Amino acid sequence: MKQPKPNFYNLAWRWHFYAGLFVAPFMVMLALTGLIYLFKPQLDPLMYGSLMNVPAGHHAVSADDLLKRVKLAYPEGQIKQYLPPPNAERSAQFVVINAGHELNVFIDPYHGDILGEQDAKKNLQALARSIHGELMIGTVGDRLVELAAGWGVVLVVSGVFLWWPRGQYAGVLWPRLNSRGRVLWRDLHAVTGFWGAAFLLVMLLSGMTWTGFWGKQYAEVWNTFPAAMWDNVPKSDVEARSLNSATRQTVPWAMENTPMPMSGDHAEHMAHGTAPAGPAAPTISLQDVQNIAVQRKVEPGYSITLPTTATGVFTIAVFADDPRNDATLHVDQYTGDVLADVRFEQYGTVARATEIGVMLHEGKMFGAFNQIIVLLICLMILLSAVSGVVIWWKRRPQGKFGVPPLRHDLPKWKTGVAIMLALAVIFPLVGASLIVVWVLDRLLLTRLNRQAEPGSVA
Repeated sequence: MKQPKPNFYNLAWRWHFYAGLFVAPFMVMLALTGLIYLFKPQLDPLMYGSLMNVPAGHHAVSADDLLKRVKLAYPEGQIKQYLPPPNAERSAQFVVINAGHELNVFIDPYHGDILGEQDAKKNLQALARSIHGELMIGTVGDRLVELAAGWGVVLVVSGVFLWWPRGQYAGVLWPRLNSRGRVLWRDLHAVTGFWGAAFLLVMLLSGMTWTGFWGKQYAEVWNTFPAAMWDNVPKSDVEARSLNSATRQTVPWAMENTPMPMSGDHAEHMAHGTAPAGPAAPTISLQDVQNIAVQRKVEPGYSITLPTTATGVFTIAVFADDPRNDATLHVDQYTGDVLADVRFEQYGTVARATEIGVMLHEGKMFGAFNQIIVLLICLMILLSAVSGVVIWWKRRPQGKFGVPPLRHDLPKWKTGVAIMLALAVIFPLVGASLIVVWVLDRLLLTRLNRQAEPGSVA
């Protein structure tokens, strides 16, 4: 009997299986941690109300007096950052490195009373952000999350091909709720995946802009400013990305690969290694820097990062919910001169689109409406991941892995090869892992399936 001619559907099914098997645990993790961070504006005041909320007063204590109070409370601590109150009913905050721990110290801006502290890296939101970005294991975790996101793109592309309506709309556009067992789970998986594909792609791609490998390469290509912006400013070898961490966002994404300026008359000598480095010794006050932020109409919610070296700068930065209000200012610690003042209008077209995508990703762009949309996307991701695992579990041969069989006489599909090559080029980690999976598939999994399914040709 003549065998049916193989088609691309068969290969797509197989790659969708591999992608889903790897991606599903990560998608569940990303959705759950993302939900926690999504509702940060609502959760933080509820959980840490005694630290964050204060009765509105009439006369605020100056930033310099607040700084003195914190230094008295933490004489051995290093003040890293100051966050003025974003509104009249919120406390001020200092980030202090004390005895090897990074602390968020909250202080009443009207009376100068220290309200308390929290571990900056072990509170709920910081933990959720760290797990979401790098699994709390640094670079290795970042690469794993990036790899999962890249394979997530493979999952979406292959899934859309698999479930695209071909004259059969029930079970794709809407679930057949009168069905039972594997058919119902299959419908739930297909319908949520079909309607959520575009949203999931936006979430995956916008999230990948923050990754340490692909995201950094993407930024170096698209995140550029006119060189003239820095011509008259002494520049260091340190990039603004150094102000960001897995648990704390200081400068916007668009600013991450820009150079940090240098303070002082000897900055040029320092840049060439001919002047000694030393600790910061600013001659302008913290209140002076805050006044600059107010004068330059920086949106409330900004932070002021203090210099740590003799040539360091004060950095005023706001990573605004509406990226059109983004601002990053570097201020000379001796003269108070604003060495750089970069706003959304100076971003490139791709950088603007990326910043908007990031804010949509985090559910901040349109307030509660954006939060609800991202909540629904996260719930769809969870349903799709769980239903996919259930489908696999129900259809797999007893005691076997259940990889979809692939015939040995498959032709070289130009479409399939083109898709895989494109994804391998765009996402190098995916490309490398594709080779690994292909080798494992040829050497191990195909052989296991041939033994498990003697009636099929692997």
